Order: sequence, then C-alpha cells, then structure tokens
Amino acid sequence: MKLTILGCHSATPRTNTNPTAQVLEIKNHMFLIDCGEGTQVELRRNKVKFSRVKHIFISHLHGDHYFGLVGLISTFRLLTRETELHIYAPKGLKEVITLQMKLSNSWTNYPLIFHVLLSNKSQLIYEDDKVEVHTIPLDHRIYTNGFLFKEKENERKLDMNAVLNANINIAYYRKLKQGGDVVSDDGILVKNKDVTKDPVPPKSYAFCSDTAYNESIIPIIKEVSVLYHESTFLDKNEALCIPTKHSTAKQAATIAKKANVGTLVLGHYSTRYDGYTAFKIEAQTIFENVLLAKDGKSFEF
Repeated sequence: MKLTILGCHSATPRTNTNPTAQVLEIKNHMFLIDCGEGTQVELRRNKVKFSRVKHIFISHLHGDHYFGLVGLISTFRLLTRETELHIYAPKGLKEVITLQMKLSNSWTNYPLIFHVLLSNKSQLIYEDDKVEVHTIPLDHRIYTNGFLFKEKENERKLDMNAVLNANINIAYYRKLKQGGDVVSDDGILVKNKDVTKDPVPPKSYAFCSDTAYNESIIPIIKEVSVLYHESTFLDKNEALCIPTKHSTAKQAATIAKKANVGTLVLGHYSTRYDGYTAFKIEAQTIFENVLLAKDGKSFEF
C-alpha cells in the first residue's frame, strides 16, 4: 500500500505549498483523493500515470479540495482518454463541473460518471473483488466525508511440503487457497489448516480531512493500518478550531489512540506556521507512531 502526498496544506496554494490531494495505491488500484488546485501538475511531477486514475473521491466542496478537478477532467479529454472516470462527491459537484463544460463546449469524449454522496451515515460506495471503500461522515462547516479504503481478506498460502506429502491433486489448490478442506488422491479428508498458512493481513487506510474533533468516527476507523487525520492547528491555537471546524495535532493523535490505529499521518496544515516539526512533537505526547505529510512525499506501508 503506497500513499503519495500531492498536497497537504489548507486554504490557498502558494509557491511551495499545495492544497489537499493524494494518491493511494492499493491492490493495483490508483485512487485519487481530493483534487485541490494544481493537482494535475503534481500528478505529473510525481510521475503518476493519468490513465491509471479511474476513481476520484472528493471529500467536500471547499475549493482547496476540488478546484483542480475541472482542469484534470479537461486534460484527460485533450489526451483523448477513453476509459471511464468515476467521481464520488457530495451533491452539487456534478452541476458545477457540467456547467463549466457546457459553457466552454468541452464535453468529455470518455464516460464521466458521478456518484452523488448524501448520507450522514457511513456507507459502502465502491467494491470489487479486492477492495472496499466506505464513507466516513465528518464534522465540518459543510457536508463532508472522509474515506475508508479496505483490502479484502487475502487468500491462504499453500504449505507446499504439506500439500505434496498429503498427495493432494493440483485441481484442489484453488479450493485450499479459499479456505476449504479437500479429499486427497488417497481418499483421505485433509483439513485446510494442516496444509495452508495464514494469509498476509489485509491493510486499510482512512482519510479524514477536514473535520472538528469527532469521536463518532472511531468505530468506523477502528484498528486501521494507517489514518490520515487533519491537523490544521497546534494546541496553542485550539480556539480557532471552534469557528473553523478543524482539529489540532493533539486532537488527531487522541483519535488515533482511541481508535488503536497502526500509524497516524498528519496533514492539512495551516500556512500560519513556518515549520511542521511541532505538529509531530505535539501529537507524540498522545500517540507515538506519527508521520508528517509533505508535498511530494510517498509512504509505503
């Protein structure tokens, strides 16, 4: 599982800071999460193949999370894309994008499919045989969702020495990987646990930006491998969280600890701060395993 941070700052883009966008590579998928201004430039800078981006998840309709989307959609058109593009976003985004395309006579030459998000409860919005994606209802100034990406259970691994010793026909290997018991060529019932090994545990990633401190998300993100949680402010500026509906690094760490996550990644920093080391120091007073997001940085888990 690989996470590439294209942008991790709040509000307006600057010469050395980009608004929110990131790419999650999981089970051969390349999911784009949020699409702030300049995202397509950062995709190029980080050598992300446009053709692999087939699903885009937009958390909410504040500009620093989607103003780069129409430009990306337009570029896909100019590159003669043919593959479907699915966009999962709150109600209203479809109208915004289609009006821009209508007035500029720039309709896509590929299927552009919007999935409108309305629910205030967590819901499954994407699923295939390898991955599930669920919404995470957040507490912000407008309707906002985070997203939970979960690998499905991996197949069991064959213990080939045990399999060969049990004289099991190759035709039953698939059934063994799927957890079933089989009958050997000698007519003996072979228990799955005797000839297979536990699979690699599935990984998961929760994206939570933007949100006020919100313990209601804890059951949804419980024990995820990696949690990205916004940390717009430091604790000394906690009073700013109330009108803006954002979080501090310490609050993000508290959520991570209560949810027993594996790793916490901090981001969505306010540009009022000159550096971000203080965010990590503050968070680690609550939760030890903390990483700092940085534009252009990739993490592998």
